[in-house]
Amino acid sequence: MSKLRRLLTTALILAGCGLGYLSASTQSPKSASAAPTSKTYIYKKVGTCDIKADVYRLPGNEVRPGILWIHGGALIFGNREDVKDHQLRRYLDAGYVVVSIDYRLAPETNLPAILDDLRDAYQWMRAKGPELFSIDPERIAVVGHSAGGYLTLVAGFYLQPRPRALVSFYGYGDISGDWTIKPDRHYAKMDRIEKEDAYKPIGENVLSESPIFPRVIFYNYCRQNGLWTNEVTGLDVAKEPEQLAKYCPIRHVTKDYPPTLLLHGDSDSDVPVEESKKMASALKQQHVPHKLIVMKNYDHLFDVFPEGFPPKEKPKELKDPKVIAAFDEVVAFLRKHLGP
Repeated sequence: MSKLRRLLTTALILAGCGLGYLSASTQSPKSASAAPTSKTYIYKKVGTCDIKADVYRLPGNEVRPGILWIHGGALIFGNREDVKDHQLRRYLDAGYVVVSIDYRLAPETNLPAILDDLRDAYQWMRAKGPELFSIDPERIAVVGHSAGGYLTLVAGFYLQPRPRALVSFYGYGDISGDWTIKPDRHYAKMDRIEKEDAYKPIGENVLSESPIFPRVIFYNYCRQNGLWTNEVTGLDVAKEPEQLAKYCPIRHVTKDYPPTLLLHGDSDSDVPVEESKKMASALKQQHVPHKLIVMKNYDHLFDVFPEGFPPKEKPKELKDPKVIAAFDEVVAFLRKHLGP
């Protein structure tokens, strides 16, 4: 197998990928009910970089609760179009307006500025949402996957006023642990990536959306060498470990933290399930309403590839019974804290 072919194969084994399956911008959700409307907005500009949000809602003028949806991709790749058709439909049919956002990507942009984008997207949604797409600014939940799950957990202490609820799919509350700052055994089993190859996709220009390949090569290189935290934060972990605390949600859980639902596969080969278990423990300690759903024998991206990694076929629609049951719980959780 050629080196390029190996790298392409490796690109499928990654953190929080979008994979573009039935990208909502290119194919409308299928349902016997009314088709949703969608519109793209620029919620922020940084220099020449337009940072965008796609807004989805079913027809009607009534005011509805909103979901701020955050894509994964290790903070390095991905975009707002990664929201999956079948999942989007569940949220829309439950009565929510979904706002799927882009944010600037690392390492060209470091984590503090990425969090600024998260804050600005939330403020834009609260300020402009009532007029532009009829949402209730006091009833907003944040939902994210993988790196988006991490940003979701950050939202619990970073955003003001706090969101009404959080849903983190295989996210993480600590970026200072060994799993991010030391070489990872799972990624070490892959073909060794040379530094020169890893940095080829990385440029100087700010960007807020990217396909998976080739930037996933850079991510895999970071995990092979324990460099991910350094690269996304811009900090030297060895010299500035105390600076990481401000970016670790698990260290900012108080009694005022929003109600939180955590979902994680116990066979996750990218983000250890312990990350969600530790977050659940911190929430319990502060008496924050929460629930942890551990998906037994499921890997990372269990909602897209329920049969695990490496994927043997294209992503499936929402047909796996246990995954369907998990989404039933997500919708029930949102209804409890946002209303219908």
